[in-house]
Order: sequence, then C-alpha cells, then structure tokens
Amino acid sequence: MALLERCDTNAVAYLQMNAPERLNALSDEMLAALQEQIDSLREDRSIRAVVISGAGKAFCAGHDLKQMTAGRQSEDGGKAYFADLFNRCASVMSGLTRLPQPVIAQVHGIATAAGCQMVASCDMAVAAEGTRFGVNGVNIGLFCSTPMVALSRNIPRKKAFEMLTTGQFIEADQAETLGLINRVVPGESLAAETMALAEQVAGKLGAAVKIGKEAFYQQIEMDLDAAYAHTGQVMVENMLYRDTEEGISAFIEKRPPNWEQ
Repeated sequence: MALLERCDTNAVAYLQMNAPERLNALSDEMLAALQEQIDSLREDRSIRAVVISGAGKAFCAGHDLKQMTAGRQSEDGGKAYFADLFNRCASVMSGLTRLPQPVIAQVHGIATAAGCQMVASCDMAVAAEGTRFGVNGVNIGLFCSTPMVALSRNIPRKKAFEMLTTGQFIEADQAETLGLINRVVPGESLAAETMALAEQVAGKLGAAVKIGKEAFYQQIEMDLDAAYAHTGQVMVENMLYRDTEEGISAFIEKRPPNWEQ
C-alpha cells in the first residue's frame, strides 16, 4: 500500500498518511510523498478542497526520531541532514498554507510536534473527541522551534509558549477554544463531519475561494491600512470574474448559479 493514499471525490482530494505502525511519522519518505501531492494539487483545478488524515490510532506523531538518529551518523554530526530535513518539512507546511484550495485536517488520537504543526498549517481542522495536541520536543531536549511558527500563528502566544516549554498536551476541547481546531466531534462521526465541511467548501466558486485564501494570509501580516488597500484590490479583481457576475445574478433571480469554473 502507498505511504500516502489519495482518493478524489466531489472535487475533494482526500490524502491519508498510511504508516500506522509508526504513528504516521513524518519520515523522509512521508515528507516526499506529501510534497509530491502538494505540487500536484497546486495545478489541479478539478480539486476545490483537500482533507488530510492519518491511518491507524493517531493522526501524526511528528518527525521520525529513529531516522533522525541515523541522520546524525555523519562526519558533521548530522548538521547538513538536519538542515535539509527541516527545510523540507517547512516546504510541506508552508505548501499546505499556500495551496489554492482550502486544506482541512481530520485529526484523531494524537497530533504531536510536527504533527501538531501540520494541524496548525492547515486552514481548518476537525478533531475527534479525545484527541490530544502537543509540541512535546522539549521533553527530549529538542525545542519545537519550527512547529512553533505555525502554532503561534493559531493560538494566543502565552498558551503557545506554555505548550512549548512544558511539553504538556492539550485536549481537543481546549484546542477548539484556543482556535487550533474548528470543531470537536464524536469519533464515529469524524470522517462524515469532515467530509460535509469539505464538500460545503468545494461547492463554492473555486476561483473566488482561491483568491480569497491567498488574500487572507497576505492581509493578516499587514497593518490595517495596507490590509484594506490590498483586499480592496482583491475584491475589484473578484468582481470582474464572469462567474461572480453570474453568482450575483443568480442570487437576485433566486436560482442556482451556472458557474463555469
């Protein structure tokens, strides 16, 4: 079976990490498989939403520590390997954010270290009851500095710092309250609830969601005046779309829109 399985349905791409015996650790091979799919999805106009999940009893336990230990066995003590590893991981995480399609994490079991980073890097997340989230590297002497980037852009800074320095888990309900995930659902409903959200998003005008997602992440880093100036131009561009004109006409005429994209 493939290390990363993909199934497309109703304009949604479902990606499932399939290394349950390793808790779907982000090995070199898993990172490569994820990067390949991100590169493919970036150009795939038939897909309007993406869901990422993990097989087995956990979503993702972070980097593959055994593989990282092996990488240390080089003349430079692993410096070149580790630099390359974290660059490749950053490419995957930022790639999820930069995909034109909204990306939803379907989370269960645990999401730790780079696994928690992946949840934070997705645009939305649905978690099963009982799921735990953590950036636990400090417990083994490795501060989760790269996971910190995505985490600190999702939740309040003091709580992020507490998680990073104590290595303690937070439960799904607290993750929802903090804004790391969108909702908590019963485990037996996780797939169905995530699918419903993904298909709702996929039912919107893809071109509008694409331009909106890009603008969302751009404006959030700007000051207020720059953000309004930028998003105003984005709305001008959006208003000129043929399908936006059709969507407005359909709303006024009380009929379904006939979108081409």
